[in-house]
Amino acid sequence: MDGIGRSKPKSIARLAAASSVGTTLEWYDFTVYNVMAALVFNAVFFPSFDPLAGTLLAFSTYAVGYISRPVGGFVFGHLGDRRGRRYVLVATLVLMGLATFLIGLLPSYRCWGVWSPALLVMLRFVQGAAIGGEWAGAVLLSLEHGADHQRGRNGSFAQMGPACGTILGTSVVAAITLSQTPATFESWGWRIPFALSAVLVGFGMWVRRGVQETPAFVGLESHHATAGAPVKDVFQQHLRPLLASIGARVGPDVVYALLVVFTLTYVTTVLHLSRPLALTATMMGAACHAIAVPVFATFSDRIGRKPVYIFGTVFSMLWVFAYFGLMDTKRPLLIGIAVAVGMTLHATMYGPQAAFIAEQFPARVRYAGASLAYTLTGIVAGGIAPLLFAAIYKAYGSTLRVSLYVVAALAVTVIALWHACETAKAPLANNQQDGH
Repeated sequence: MDGIGRSKPKSIARLAAASSVGTTLEWYDFTVYNVMAALVFNAVFFPSFDPLAGTLLAFSTYAVGYISRPVGGFVFGHLGDRRGRRYVLVATLVLMGLATFLIGLLPSYRCWGVWSPALLVMLRFVQGAAIGGEWAGAVLLSLEHGADHQRGRNGSFAQMGPACGTILGTSVVAAITLSQTPATFESWGWRIPFALSAVLVGFGMWVRRGVQETPAFVGLESHHATAGAPVKDVFQQHLRPLLASIGARVGPDVVYALLVVFTLTYVTTVLHLSRPLALTATMMGAACHAIAVPVFATFSDRIGRKPVYIFGTVFSMLWVFAYFGLMDTKRPLLIGIAVAVGMTLHATMYGPQAAFIAEQFPARVRYAGASLAYTLTGIVAGGIAPLLFAAIYKAYGSTLRVSLYVVAALAVTVIALWHACETAKAPLANNQQDGH
């Protein structure tokens, strides 16, 4: 490993905890926003539009968080390869928490007019930039400390963050919605989960206190081998693995947006069922996801990233049609099963994803390469997916075309994986001397 020893198992557990808690807290913030965009932002910030049109506008602000991710990918990717993984992880956590807390303080459209949605978009931009820089650092924190034969498992600790953050965020929102009337929730109750972000950021900083820099970066620094312009190097010297990594993320991003974001709108706005039901189904799916991610990531260490990844992609293509069939029954149990199975299939892609992407790049540009792959995908996949789901359904009144859109996105991932190199068995050390 980069010329110096690996971390001891005892420290691996601590680093894994720091990695997962960071992405969990980041995705708590992100999930709270996503839930509110689906449930109340149309009324709070866009009250002059009909419910579905207002939801479209709310999802437009959701998309801003993905469009701004590449900004975080460029800025924090550069810093992560120049200043270190640990430095960036602290900065992104603080930025995300501060932006989320301020969203909870924003006056409604009725009080501030157009300034309210304008400030919402600005804070959403900051959220997206922060999470765009967080992911790669959280992955590399555990992956670069661990053994080569456990990279899939070690990288998956950060991948558990979205599911755990989703569970935490939706649990808080569900508890508040159950304890308040719809009018009270729309008036001020929706602000509580955002305010709690300040407490969560403090907890995250405490967990990350004393976390050591990864041996990979320490080795580069000791040999004066850090990249001068890591982002530029990625585009000039590693464009093919960057494109493969982007393509590998397109399908999973769209599937996740369907299951976690659009489900809330579909259940409450189209099926006219309760918010608690929609949130409970989402939490069921997230719980299955959190359990399945490390399982499939570990499996990818044994048989390879591509077989596990492609399996999940192909079966997700089939499941998306059954998904809407189960949803349309309006039976709570079947709705929960639809989301839970979908999230488990997503985990077969998401589990090996972190290691797959990190393994595409040498250590000197690994933070930049992984960040760019993670963030650039959001522009063409996860960020616009909820907006397109709502627009397609509004235009055609049918879920068939929504399903076909998901299948097309998954097909992009299959093509990218088919042309990518298998990396599970290649020593990470052999991929770190590029350019030297």
